[in-house]
Amino acid sequence: MNTPAPQPNLQTGNFLFNTEAFSAWGLLRLRQHLEEGLPLTPRPYLELAQRTGLTEQQVLGAVEHWQQQGLIKRNGLIVKHRTLGYTANAMVVWDVPDENVSQLGKTLAAVPFVTLCYQRPRRLPDWPYNLFCMIHGVNRERVLGQLEQMIETHDLGDIRHAVLFSNKAYLQRGGRYVSNR
Repeated sequence: MNTPAPQPNLQTGNFLFNTEAFSAWGLLRLRQHLEEGLPLTPRPYLELAQRTGLTEQQVLGAVEHWQQQGLIKRNGLIVKHRTLGYTANAMVVWDVPDENVSQLGKTLAAVPFVTLCYQRPRRLPDWPYNLFCMIHGVNRERVLGQLEQMIETHDLGDIRHAVLFSNKAYLQRGGRYVSNR
């Protein structure tokens, strides 16, 4: 039987803590399962423990430690917005002066109907846009109305922008950082 050796006093920056024995493969499997989402059961961490060969306490400890390390920033859910009727999804791209992009990005990120906002580098001469925000709505008219409201409220009328509505969704999921089993 191949069992892991007890680990000597693991410090911050390692997977777990103290002298608890654990399986590195179990931790890798845990990361893979966490990327797929929590199981919809009354005790999701127990379910993850059973799937990975760890104990429930090891799963909870690893998740807590990864949060402290910044490996896990937050736990959230992915809403399949199209299923809920939000079929008008617009990426609004802005050509913001570089010295203003950080402040405007923070401002637009605080707008209640903006669901995503980030900066990307320009790709001149073909792509001058450096600030991106997403607005999801039930129809184009509503999204365009929200965009006009945002432009008026934040005095963005002089900033060049384009509205890119999506035609078809091929994939929507959280990030994957550990290769599949």
